[in-house]
Amino acid sequence: MAEGDAGSDQRQNEEIEAMAAIYGEEWCVIDDCAKIFCIRISDDIDDPKWTLCLQVMLPSEYPGTAPPIYQLNAPWLKGQERVDLSNSLEEIYIQNIGESILYLWVEKIRDTLIQKSQMTEPGPDIKKKTEEEDIECEDDLILACQLENPVKTLEFDISENQPEIEELPPIDHGIPITDRRSTFQAHLAPVVCPKQVKMVLAKLYENKKIASATHNIYAYRIYCEDKQTFLQDCEDDGETAAGGRLLHLMEILNVRNVMVVVSRWYGGILLGPDRFKHINNCARNILVEKSYTSSPEESSKGLGKNKKVKKDKKRSEH
Repeated sequence: MAEGDAGSDQRQNEEIEAMAAIYGEEWCVIDDCAKIFCIRISDDIDDPKWTLCLQVMLPSEYPGTAPPIYQLNAPWLKGQERVDLSNSLEEIYIQNIGESILYLWVEKIRDTLIQKSQMTEPGPDIKKKTEEEDIECEDDLILACQLENPVKTLEFDISENQPEIEELPPIDHGIPITDRRSTFQAHLAPVVCPKQVKMVLAKLYENKKIASATHNIYAYRIYCEDKQTFLQDCEDDGETAAGGRLLHLMEILNVRNVMVVVSRWYGGILLGPDRFKHINNCARNILVEKSYTSSPEESSKGLGKNKKVKKDKKRSEH
């Protein structure tokens, strides 16, 4: 590794550690190897009216000669308001080229949310909504940030205009990853409706080995052409926050009409954060192998509006 690259890597690691220390649970590591992170920012932590999730990917040239690749995720952020906030972040970068700027970006976004909350109109977090609006406005990155907000349980099959497709889609299986006696393996299937998701799960559970896995974590994204939105959801299956991280990886890769299940067979040794790395690597490998992915730059700009069905999640230490 060149001296400059080593210096950039060290500065990135120092900034990441500082951000994690400053923001605690608001800061979330999505993919440590690819340097992908997200942070949930609100105008008021205790009583939020406006919330936005900033996702960043740190290129190797940051902070020396390149800015972070970023995406602003909030269902209410549109049009000129989005342009103005993006311009503000890019201005901060230009004024601080060569410096670490994530903290400045986060606090600029927070200031914008505070100003917005002081306006007379109520925020989306406190305004009364119909059930359909509630599904559309729920920010899918909240789950990825591991926040424990109570969520109303909705029926699994909410597809109003989705075609009823009875065929079981083909299921592919990825190459297993083994670490300290734990084994991880991804399974992938194309899906275009929630019924197919159920069918894939049922088929996988017919396999005794998969059924005996300690966790079967899954996530799916289905693109609704008529509404130009994504129907998506995830399941931890006892591996706390793993489903949300998997779903967010799929969002960053901008995949559509696909379901990924990652089976983990626990080997008796706690892996700590490495387990999330293995889960995401398994998923990413099979998505790349089956040609569902585009380049990171395209993916970071290609995220659409998301609908999500949420369910209660089981919790576990491993």
